[in-house]
Amino acid sequence: MAFLNYHHLRYFWAIANAGGLTRAAKLLNVSPSSLSVQLKSLEEQLGQPLFERDGRALRLTEAGRVALDYANTVFKSGEELLSTFKSMSFGDRQMLRIGSVATLSRNFQIEFLKPLIDRQDVELQVKSGALNELLQKLEAHALDLVLSNQPATMDMGSEWQNLLIAEQAVSIIGHPSLGIGRKGNASTFQFPNDLTRVPIVLPARGAAIRIAFDRIVEKAGISPIILAEVEDMAMLRLIVRESHSVTLVPPVVVRDELECGALVEHCRLEQIRESFYAITRKRRFANPLLTELVGSRLLVG
Repeated sequence: MAFLNYHHLRYFWAIANAGGLTRAAKLLNVSPSSLSVQLKSLEEQLGQPLFERDGRALRLTEAGRVALDYANTVFKSGEELLSTFKSMSFGDRQMLRIGSVATLSRNFQIEFLKPLIDRQDVELQVKSGALNELLQKLEAHALDLVLSNQPATMDMGSEWQNLLIAEQAVSIIGHPSLGIGRKGNASTFQFPNDLTRVPIVLPARGAAIRIAFDRIVEKAGISPIILAEVEDMAMLRLIVRESHSVTLVPPVVVRDELECGALVEHCRLEQIRESFYAITRKRRFANPLLTELVGSRLLVG
């Protein structure tokens, strides 16, 4: 029985991804002639030419494209194997690597991770960044989970799984000394009309709740006084706390300020809701800590 030489397959995969022998040889730190010999050995074993010459360039043949598809699967599985065993428990501790979109509420993240925070047998790694950047790390098995306030885009062959883990109505929240009347314990803030006289600090354009807000004020013919547009929720909290303005956020974002009275909830907007997602990808061996956080809804296969 003939066995596939995986060194030869790795060399072929490197040539295909590098776009040529010379570039691949530099990346692998071998000579082009040696790399050519390894490629020829693989072609002889498969009984098919994997590249054809196009001037000085190499182009994949139909057999080469089929072989590359298999090679991608093989080496992706290898990366997943290393990642899986890196995060498994060897000794007394397990590791869970979380990516969090920079605009996501820190209070929400703490609530989500609370079941694991005090555990002595768990090491948490939490990294912040843009959604696309974090999804690339998730694809490369450098993360186990991404927390986001928007789902990953699903396309053909996508292995993302968007788990809706929470959904909250947003509120108009602001400084308690604003010139807004109160009736009993309730604010008399009128949304969206009062935004023509009270400045507002808004999430950046593109955020789901900002899109819904813009749609409502446009339909009402209101031009709000925008004090600032902020991507980072921590900065948004600081600006609204230090100014005579209001903001548009789920109450969890400013929970501490609401509890101490530094900010008050003027108006709950049930028609605008913030969604929170845990994004994973299909894996043969899901990190067991994920099951503790998101239940049994993970794709395994």
